[in-house]
Amino acid sequence: MYAVIASGGKQEKVTEGQQVTLELLEGDEGTEVSLTPVLVVDGDTVLSAPDQLSGVSVTGTIVGTTKGPKINGFTYKKKNRTRRRFGHRQSYSVVEITQIATG
Repeated sequence: MYAVIASGGKQEKVTEGQQVTLELLEGDEGTEVSLTPVLVVDGDTVLSAPDQLSGVSVTGTIVGTTKGPKINGFTYKKKNRTRRRFGHRQSYSVVEITQIATG
């Protein structure tokens, strides 16, 4: 059985026991989080309508945090001798999916 969850404006396909990196979630290590299911597939049965998903819950525990790759940026304006370098590194939460319950 797998589910498609929505978190941080993105969708992710998950199964029980899988570790997935999501946008930074509030909570410490070991905190239980509830994720919003978008689609649940159980063998031949597909649940996708809002009334079918009302009884479905996807829970996970926060295992830790990690950081994504460093992104380097550079802006330049000709004739003004203006240039600027900047960097960014996104923080993510590592979540282990513990349960996909279908009502």
